[in-house]
Amino acid sequence: MDLSLLFVFAAMLIVMALLFAVIGITKNGNKQLDVDRYRVKWMATEHQLVREQISSYHLAVLNGDKLVDQALREKGIKGQNMGERLKNGAQLFTNRNNVWMAHKLRNQIAHEPDVSVTYEMAQQALSAFRQALKDIGAI
Repeated sequence: MDLSLLFVFAAMLIVMALLFAVIGITKNGNKQLDVDRYRVKWMATEHQLVREQISSYHLAVLNGDKLVDQALREKGIKGQNMGERLKNGAQLFTNRNNVWMAHKLRNQIAHEPDVSVTYEMAQQALSAFRQALKDIGAI
C-alpha cells in the first residue's frame, strides 16, 4: 500500500509540474499590459509635440518609439533590439510599414546629427506609434 501511495504522489507532482509549464508557456505570449499606465505615458508623449518648438519634434518621436518598444518587451516579443522586436511582432500590427517608417525616423533622429524633421513628419510618426500601441493592446 505504501508503494501505491508513493506512486500517486509522484504522479500528482508530475501533473502539477506539467500544468505549471503549460501555464508559463501560454501566459508568456498573452501578457496583459497596464492600459492606464500606457495611456498616461502616451498622452504625455503626444503633448510634447508643439508646432512652434522644433526640438519637440525629435523628443516626441524618440519617446513614442521608446513607448512602443517597452510595450513590445512587456508583451513578451523577443529580440535584441527594437528592429528585431518589430520583425518578430509584425503580425500584431495593422500597418507594419507605418511603424517601420516611424522607427526609421527615430533612428535618423538618434544617429544623424543634421536630420531635418518637420511637424508633419513627427505627427505621422506619432500616429503610427499610436496605432501600434493600440494593436499591441497597450492603449
